[in-house]
Amino acid sequence: MGTTSFQVPNFMKAVLSNISPEVKHAIGNISDFKYIKFKNVSALKRQSLITEMNAITNKGFTDVTRKNEIDKTRIISVIELGAIVTDAIIFSSTENETTAYYLQGNFDPKKIKSFADEDTFNSFSNNLIQAYQTNLNPSFNPEN
Repeated sequence: MGTTSFQVPNFMKAVLSNISPEVKHAIGNISDFKYIKFKNVSALKRQSLITEMNAITNKGFTDVTRKNEIDKTRIISVIELGAIVTDAIIFSSTENETTAYYLQGNFDPKKIKSFADEDTFNSFSNNLIQAYQTNLNPSFNPEN
């Protein structure tokens, strides 16, 4: 099983906020950000991850979107303070890949809901991972 996981340190939030308008809008309001991706998980492990995510989001979170299907599960669940989202879990699981984000900060609920769109979610994920990996070991030599 292949796994990628990271928590974004503050200096990386500034770097990542420049990769796209979507990421800049989201990253600009984040005080805590965690990401994990599992690849090539067995059906049993995938079901276990979905069950764990359901248990987490059923305690104090409000669902924005919940789609539990055999081949695709997508959960967007939030904690709200008035009209502001303060915590968000964005979870997506297919037969090929399971991804989870935890975001803490002050967010526009409409922006969080936009991640329910699969293209928006995939674009955000791909841009974020590409930028994070590119900037993980920045060079001190501008020519490299």
